[in-house]
Amino acid sequence: MTVFTELAPAKVNLTLEVLGKRPDGYHEIASLAAFARDAADHVTLDSLRPVAVEVSGPFGGSISGKNLIEVTLRRLADIEPRLRLGAVHLEKNLPVAAGIGGGSADAAAVLRAVRRANLELAPTLDWSRLAGTLGADVAVCLENRASWMTGTGDHIQAVVTLPPLFAVLVNPLQPMPADKTARVFLALNAGPVTTATARPPPQPFATAADLIAFMILHGNALDAAARHVAPIIADVKEAIEAAPGCLHAAVSGGGPTCFGIFADHEAAAAVIKRGHPGWWVQPVVVG
Repeated sequence: MTVFTELAPAKVNLTLEVLGKRPDGYHEIASLAAFARDAADHVTLDSLRPVAVEVSGPFGGSISGKNLIEVTLRRLADIEPRLRLGAVHLEKNLPVAAGIGGGSADAAAVLRAVRRANLELAPTLDWSRLAGTLGADVAVCLENRASWMTGTGDHIQAVVTLPPLFAVLVNPLQPMPADKTARVFLALNAGPVTTATARPPPQPFATAADLIAFMILHGNALDAAARHVAPIIADVKEAIEAAPGCLHAAVSGGGPTCFGIFADHEAAAAVIKRGHPGWWVQPVVVG
């Protein structure tokens, strides 16, 4: 096999606690993250072609600055020159700078594709550590399953029993600053870390109702800071909460993408889309 295809699904922070700012400037977090398989970029590696990155898809033209896929390929070549790399095609279906880990998911998908293309060399590389050097969310996206994230996002523990959630992802498609995440954490103005960083993963959730109760209890500590940077988040959450059957609404990561949990997510998505035809509205199953 010479062509390897990987999904890069949207990452949704079901909860996100910020425990404080470390002396090195990074933030300690505790976050329950899961993935939406029906909202994803598609990454294809052709190991017989010269190293290159090609981008298509509805949001391909929205990528500004350095593409994390290019950074990933260069890092791999530097770490292990014997790796068989190749040409990467990215079908960009997820909004950019959206709070759903799009660029991180793409980089992680490249890592998985290269690992599959180099089975003889793969065991010699520490893929998780490499992922952590590429960005805070790349490690959890490399695992590509529901996880409990602690530390700076570099400590990942699988959450095996996570009931599926029927959700709607909503992004207003408003331009975001390239340093949006940095601005959100600056607006948060977190104090120094005072809480023990060893946070055990949540207990198994027997039902979706148990999971939703956990989400409501822990919330997203970046909510107010994200709304300060992107005030339209308030409108997005209001539209989600007004849709029929909303059980919970929240912002994912640093926004501006928000999500709602519904009994009938297809019907809710149709209502939100009719009211806001210029927004990106995607019914998904998160798990």
